[in-house]
Amino acid sequence: MRTGVQIAGGTGKEGMAGTDIAAIRRRIYERLEPEGRTAPGLSWENKLIVGLVLLAVMIAILDSEEAVTAQWGPVLLWLEVAVTVAFVIEYGLRLWVAGENPLYRGFVGRLRYMVTPAALVDLLAIAPVLLGPFGGETFVLRLIRLFRILRVARLGRFSRAATAIAEALAARRYELVMSVVISGILLLITSTLLYIVEGGVQPDYFGSIPRAMWWSIATLTTVGYGDVVPVSGLGRLLAGGTALLGIGLIALPTGILASAFSDAIQRQRAAEKREQEEKSEV
Repeated sequence: MRTGVQIAGGTGKEGMAGTDIAAIRRRIYERLEPEGRTAPGLSWENKLIVGLVLLAVMIAILDSEEAVTAQWGPVLLWLEVAVTVAFVIEYGLRLWVAGENPLYRGFVGRLRYMVTPAALVDLLAIAPVLLGPFGGETFVLRLIRLFRILRVARLGRFSRAATAIAEALAARRYELVMSVVISGILLLITSTLLYIVEGGVQPDYFGSIPRAMWWSIATLTTVGYGDVVPVSGLGRLLAGGTALLGIGLIALPTGILASAFSDAIQRQRAAEKREQEEKSEV
């Protein structure tokens, strides 16, 4: 009888321990993963992750300056290691709690999770230190960490803003494509005209249409580097017309996107208002 009671008691404790672990895993999942979070905004854990991402990017930027690395190299190295350790722990936690999503349960489910875009971005966050011994420009991988903010920012108001941008681009995709086509036509026409007018005078800069395209791009985008300029009277006249066309060329997609963003934001506000009214009625 005693043996039976002891076995039963042990089984109960093991069951309680398993329940506690499951509760902890669920809690961590709700704090880290966008799919499991119901509260608006970022959790403090994800705010900390954003801060670590910004710190890692700042370290990569400072590490590219020899004067800084000469004086603060060891400090930057230790900070890099500390940030990477934090990212490794976070990646392990995300992999552990991924099973809370039915799609990623079990061993096969975890493998499926590891090849998702979000998990690959997390893996890139720890790649610089792992690949450091092999040399190469690992600071490029460090800067890629900045994209992790986009993953974390899928929550709350950040997610709504990203949705508004996506809706705006989708709603005006045909108009934007047409503006790109118009830009290409203007680029070709102005490059051809300058090639005809200035090609004989400045063959190094306007001796072919591809060469003239560099000047047309700089002028149509209103950048105006000034490294290449027409010298003939007709060439300058064409340059003035191209510069004026460039102003309208920049304003065209800007107006399209501004209108699309306004419509998307108004739709979102209307949807939020309806949700609030429904909740107040309940």
